[in-house]
Amino acid sequence: MGRLSRRAFALAALATLATAPDASAVPGTRRAITGMRGVWLATVANRDWPSRPGMTAAEQRRELIGHLDVAVRNRLNTVIFQVRPTADALWPSPYEPWSEYLTGTQGKDPGWNPLETAVEEAHARGLELHAWFNPYRVAVHTDLTKLVASHPARRHPDWAVAYGGKLYYNPGLPEVRAFVQRAILDAVKKYPVDAVHFDDYFYPYPVAGQTFDDDEAYARYGAGFPDRAAWRRDNIDKLVRGTAACIRRTRPGTRFGISPFGVWRNAATDPLGSDTRAGVQTYDDLYADTRKWVRRNWIDYLAPQVYWNLGFAAADYAKLLPWWAEVARDTGTRLYVGEALYKAGDPAQPAAWQDPAELSRHLTLAAQYPEVKGHVFFAAKDVAADPIGAMARVVADHYRQPARPPR
Repeated sequence: MGRLSRRAFALAALATLATAPDASAVPGTRRAITGMRGVWLATVANRDWPSRPGMTAAEQRRELIGHLDVAVRNRLNTVIFQVRPTADALWPSPYEPWSEYLTGTQGKDPGWNPLETAVEEAHARGLELHAWFNPYRVAVHTDLTKLVASHPARRHPDWAVAYGGKLYYNPGLPEVRAFVQRAILDAVKKYPVDAVHFDDYFYPYPVAGQTFDDDEAYARYGAGFPDRAAWRRDNIDKLVRGTAACIRRTRPGTRFGISPFGVWRNAATDPLGSDTRAGVQTYDDLYADTRKWVRRNWIDYLAPQVYWNLGFAAADYAKLLPWWAEVARDTGTRLYVGEALYKAGDPAQPAAWQDPAELSRHLTLAAQYPEVKGHVFFAAKDVAADPIGAMARVVADHYRQPARPPR
């Protein structure tokens, strides 16, 4: 699509939005619908894009633009694009190597700039582009020598911790937090991204029988904390608050959002927690106090991954949704709900996920809670394939008109 036609496309889309009827509007009035309608576009392990490493630049570009066009066809308005999947980059970064998921070889120039293209092409279609960064994951293996020679983890092996078959940067080191922020802010400085986005990986998910070895960092920096868990949570708090402040200084108006695992704490652990029996609790296992971030307005939006069906015994969507709505109530943090589109039609999932209407029922329930400002779907490949028509059902039931993303 040429530049002139892209501009015309965007203007037409905005004109449609300006006159779209709002179901909540007073009868007889017309105003634009607003609400998050997002999709995650994952690049780690070539999950959504590119579909395989080593494609030509032209092939990669066509495939990326194809995902943006699918988002538009489904009347979505935001693409959350993973641009730093494993301490690497999908733009020419002075801090980290080109991602291996582009060419098959870490550090090899793909011959084009995916992040720059994604921002330009998304905006031309009336879509927001949120740049998604994984803060601490270095590699999906534990061998430092497999990283490109210039990789920061090879220059600073003391920054890295092997755990659960993967390599991570140590969140307890101030120099690591500072480096992660520099790497992220390079993209924010260079490209007009609408938001910076983190997912659910802070300290890694627990692996039975293994210990995340941060003894030395704890001995050096843990004084004054009642225990290691409190120190680790403070490390993540520092990352979140520091990143938010850096974004505001670097590009005012760019938002900061986080998508954590959907359970903060079970009520059996903490009376403030949700009526769930989840095996993982972000506060205790990932050392991420997501509730605090919302209540103290450290971030602009939260998109908890409420990836369970209505009636699921251990974590019922119908119980988690009002819990998160209560957390967000009377705060300045917008609440979007992460939806597990990838489960729809998967025979390994509970029977509820074989029903194309399951996700649509989620949105119907969420409409009862004014704190819920929209939804984000995991992920782009599943929006495109839509094997049992679950996304089509959402669009037919809830997205009949375009909507502007919340500002």
